[in-house]
Amino acid sequence: MALTGLDIYKQLPKTNCGECGPPTCLAFAMALASGKASLEACPYVSDAAKEALGAASAPPIRLVKVGSGPRVLELGDETVIFRHDKTFYHPTGVGIMVGADLGPQGVAARVKDVVAKLTALERVGQSYSVDLIGVQGTGDAGAFRAAVEAAAAHAGALGLALLSESEAELAAALPVVAAKRPLVYAATACNYASVAKLALEHNCPLAVKGDGLEALAALVDKVTALGVKDIVLDSGRRGTGAVLADLTHLRRLAIKKKFRPFGFPTMAITQPAAPAAEIVQAGVYIAKYASLVFLRAHDPAQLLSLLSWRQNLYTDPQKPIQVEPRLYSVGNVTPASPVYLTTNFSLTYYTVEGEVAASKIPAYILPVNTDGTSVLTAWAAGKFTAETIAEAMQRAALAAQVTHKQVILPGYVAVLSGKLKEASGWDVIVGPREAAGIPAFIKGRAAS
Repeated sequence: MALTGLDIYKQLPKTNCGECGPPTCLAFAMALASGKASLEACPYVSDAAKEALGAASAPPIRLVKVGSGPRVLELGDETVIFRHDKTFYHPTGVGIMVGADLGPQGVAARVKDVVAKLTALERVGQSYSVDLIGVQGTGDAGAFRAAVEAAAAHAGALGLALLSESEAELAAALPVVAAKRPLVYAATACNYASVAKLALEHNCPLAVKGDGLEALAALVDKVTALGVKDIVLDSGRRGTGAVLADLTHLRRLAIKKKFRPFGFPTMAITQPAAPAAEIVQAGVYIAKYASLVFLRAHDPAQLLSLLSWRQNLYTDPQKPIQVEPRLYSVGNVTPASPVYLTTNFSLTYYTVEGEVAASKIPAYILPVNTDGTSVLTAWAAGKFTAETIAEAMQRAALAAQVTHKQVILPGYVAVLSGKLKEASGWDVIVGPREAAGIPAFIKGRAAS
């Protein structure tokens, strides 16, 4: 049962707090009980109290790290059900499964292809990448070891996962790549003792696979009793509806009820299907509430949509994606090139940039700092005004870049044209309302 704030308060060293005092201790205890504070924030808590209160002060979902080096994949450590309650912190890891049955050369070729095509994707100024290579076992320990070695040799900065329920396969392959701290998948009701021992011996995170939620909770208790702390949960069920229900229950029980056996990151594996259907299935799991998803699809055109969805979901809704508010050039600009005005909301800027590039007429784009809001939103909030635009033009030293004194204003805020001319001294041309109208608009002006 979770401790209340009063329970925690009774165990805090109130008489030794110096300047803190009981009122602050009570507030601190309440924050601990709600998961909004850490025991480490109080330097006076004794080791005995830390041990007694550790479970109460622990995050509802443990942070588990997979991999080593600069691209360690962090899973879990989430504190809310919905991102508008606070925010989500760790985007769902995306792993690409590669079968050991391809042989070492086939595995190496597939991994090299994944690294080349799926680690440097870009959209609206954001970089996208898959996170893990998961090597699937076939039942042959020697073949699995060779496949894992081939994957590790070509995975670069990507992490690894050993996807096998065979103790023999895991025991053969794990020592080869233990330094990379791969995810070991999976401990089951049949093998948990031996596989947990392997994970502990090599200091690797362990996936625990149940047969439904009740069986999973019992199995987690057994695995944690053996000393394993870094755990990833798999309910063991397959099928989109069943997995969605399990992931939702796991998240709710961990966050709302603080049910400790489910206080770990979760994972899901897509079923064999057409790549497009697999992408949709993975998208469902990312939405609610997988910390890690494995799939077989590896077409960049399909993965970009999935990774874009992940990025959008895990972007803090209170902090829109922004571009730096400075003068940008598109194409081989000259002092006679036109100048477009917009806001620094990333999606708005890159939409304008794409249409300017499509027009084939080199131009400058000046995104005004509106805290990452779109044109109409910024105008309504008083952030995209004649004064703020004129100030942005001055900071960008626009007069030193072009020989003309004309700027193109988004058509939706044509009402600003007169005031902007007065504030800046530049001629203001009202452009199209939609960015899609830019090519026709600028070509029409060039022709006239």
